[in-house]
Amino acid sequence: MNIGILETGRPPGNLAERFGDYPAMFAELLGPGFETESYDVASGELPNPATHNAYLITGSPAGVYDPLPWIEPLEEFIRAAKDSRMVGICFGHQVMAEALGGHVEKSDKGWGAGLHNYSVVRREPWMDGADGIAVPASHQDQVVIQPPNTNIVAESSFTPFAALAWTDRPAISFQFHPEFAPAFAKALIGRRYDIVPDPDAAIASLDAPNDNVRVAGWIRRFLQA
Repeated sequence: MNIGILETGRPPGNLAERFGDYPAMFAELLGPGFETESYDVASGELPNPATHNAYLITGSPAGVYDPLPWIEPLEEFIRAAKDSRMVGICFGHQVMAEALGGHVEKSDKGWGAGLHNYSVVRREPWMDGADGIAVPASHQDQVVIQPPNTNIVAESSFTPFAALAWTDRPAISFQFHPEFAPAFAKALIGRRYDIVPDPDAAIASLDAPNDNVRVAGWIRRFLQA
């Protein structure tokens, strides 16, 4: 399967040199059986929606409400690619929600960082029998109005719309980061040490077991369905 990775941001500082960029992280997450081609969306690169079997939209330091020239074209692309399988992660989750009738804001709850726990509230065909998952998170913005034609798949008290599945198109999205290895997630918190609440606890939380591999399996099964 050929996947177009829409790269909407890069790791800060020298983290890309140490851990790879986001398209590389997702290529590793998906594993064998997938060919990937990345597009630098922030530089104005977007393919024709018919180019790939599926698309994956990465995280970004940008907010969907920022007055950046590439965000509106990305939202138009999302609406146009209604027949392509689509997966959104963090900013990708947010921009899909915003483009398709939901709403995103900088949350008054502040930063979510470290390993977060989510309850599975609806099982989709591409999932397994897990009742809950623990996955790295790194975000200030949140979906605050659920887009129409979606089901909530996973939630937490901090992130009520943590995972969504669309009912009118083949699309899913996650607020959390299954592509983040613990070492990268720790380094990212280190870069934001002065703004993340209780950064030492957030870093320590990432030593616990995570469900990145499980969620990677969900994404693979969704893409191959």
